[in-house]
Amino acid sequence: MRDTVDPVFSLGISSLWDELRHMPTGGVWWVNADRQQDAISLVNQTIASQTENANVAVIGMEGDPGKVIKLDESHGPEKIRLFAMPDSEKGLYSLPHDLLCSVNPTHYFFILICANNTWRNITSKSLHKWLEKMNKWTRFHHCSLLVINPCNNSDKQSSLLMGEYRSLFGLASLRFQGDQHLFDIAFWCNEKGVSARQQLLLCQQDERWTLSHQEETAIQPRSDEKRILSHVAVLEGAPPLSEHWTLFDNNEALFNDARTAQAATIIFSLTQNNQIEPLARRIHTLRRQRGSALKIVVRENIASLRATDERLLLGCGANMIIPWNAPLSRCLTLIESVQGQQFSRYVPEDITTLLSMTQPLKLRGFQPWNTFCDAIHTMMSNTLLPADGKGVLVALRPVPGIRVEQALTLCRPSRTGDIMTIGGNRLVLFLSFCRVNDLDTALNHIFPLPTGDIFSNRMVWFEDKQISAELVQMRLLSPELWGTPLPLAKRADPVINAEHDGRIWRRIPEPLRLLDDTAERAS
Repeated sequence: MRDTVDPVFSLGISSLWDELRHMPTGGVWWVNADRQQDAISLVNQTIASQTENANVAVIGMEGDPGKVIKLDESHGPEKIRLFAMPDSEKGLYSLPHDLLCSVNPTHYFFILICANNTWRNITSKSLHKWLEKMNKWTRFHHCSLLVINPCNNSDKQSSLLMGEYRSLFGLASLRFQGDQHLFDIAFWCNEKGVSARQQLLLCQQDERWTLSHQEETAIQPRSDEKRILSHVAVLEGAPPLSEHWTLFDNNEALFNDARTAQAATIIFSLTQNNQIEPLARRIHTLRRQRGSALKIVVRENIASLRATDERLLLGCGANMIIPWNAPLSRCLTLIESVQGQQFSRYVPEDITTLLSMTQPLKLRGFQPWNTFCDAIHTMMSNTLLPADGKGVLVALRPVPGIRVEQALTLCRPSRTGDIMTIGGNRLVLFLSFCRVNDLDTALNHIFPLPTGDIFSNRMVWFEDKQISAELVQMRLLSPELWGTPLPLAKRADPVINAEHDGRIWRRIPEPLRLLDDTAERAS
């Protein structure tokens, strides 16, 4: 019996090289699309790009796929199989079983058109399990699966999928840029080899996708490490320093151009506190998608960063943050110092992990002894926070004549993450992300009186191992010695002599006698 040759399917983009187009059997490929209409158009041309005898099946999540799928009379297979499935996580997991009930999947090309933002509420763990399952299924049955995913946040989806190279044979995004489209390839593996980190301009004419003419002969740059893409405010009015410098009027334009960079230096400008989270998302996207050779610098033009904000930006993938008070000459020296660097720190695939973990303490003020210990233990166990920079633990013993409960009433922290508790005749504070050299300044803001007048003894722990060791001792304190705040004085609510008539409150007049009966008879 002669062995049959496994077919090789093609992505529906004309003039695209085979290394970025072929999809042999036994693999899963994934393409994100910014718009629903672009996803449908790509599916239709992908069908038309197959051979006349190809076995093709399309699975749609939204409505009847027969209303949007169109066969080309002169290209592609004469007929295809159409399936509809529910937009649910259970439907995704039962997809292989359902397909086996209808077709023999051997040598089939399956195209799954996801509903808009299907994966938004599916955890990365569930997505990983599903991809592993589909990868094993396609290899066992010698078929191919192409997932077309229209979503309005393709950057986040691509970041989640970047580490799934064991289950995915290809990952790309079709980005709409107003008058043109960009085909952003994270990686693509087939019988021709492996390609990664390429961006190609596409043209769409008459529902057909073709490679732009300027891309047909253009060679992807292998090294652009001399390029410096910078916000114009970084140079403080100075012109570009050399032909390698390119200036942009805003961070968004700079970010869009940086998407094509391989090893260039990207310098963002920060002037307001509300720019921090959008900037963190851009840095995270560049670091996850463009790799470790990119040098990302944040220039603080106006003082707006707190210590937690700096840690967030560094955790998202920034190489360096230049403070606002550094002069231009010092700024240029620091930019020069990152040249040739390779980013080596781990960046989580989901930025929400960073946003929640870099500010883990959502508590403020007094906490019971056990809650206080648990909160600090959680912070010490957070590997995303820098070593020996998570905060300061302070134990204060009041002077004779002042009870620890009375000293607690004078402790008024205003910052989220600053917590305190009492026990064993001590007031214990934890000041999150406070540096030990700023401790006296912080205590002066928390207490209305000088701490030397309130407390006779102070012990400080600021290194992780010191704080963790003291936590062990604190947990040994018996619950009988845990302190509780003084009860609040209850104020009697004033009695209001009024009634509500259904619309407003009205006071009830009270009759008053100027003279009593005895005084009237005496007169």
